[in-house]
Amino acid sequence: MDERPEGLDDPEYAAFAWGRFRRILGWMALVSLFTSGVAELALYWSMGELRLATALATFFGVFLTMMLAAALMGLMFLSSGTGHDAQVKDPLKGEIDID
Repeated sequence: MDERPEGLDDPEYAAFAWGRFRRILGWMALVSLFTSGVAELALYWSMGELRLATALATFFGVFLTMMLAAALMGLMFLSSGTGHDAQVKDPLKGEIDID
């Protein structure tokens, strides 16, 4: 019986899943750029002209925070959607007594 690998162990499916992950991150990069620009405009309208350090810190802070959140959520959905989570074996299953 020839057993076919599941989830990310299958090279074809792994290529598809990682491609989808990169495509989602690409779209999120565009959304993050837009949101960072809106944050800059909001600061400009409320405070007036900003120093370069303040503008750069705001832009990169908003952009990188959104990209980190997108990457972590994307990895969580990648792991769950490919069946990788279901493949994990719990070596202590049945040995831990919770009262």
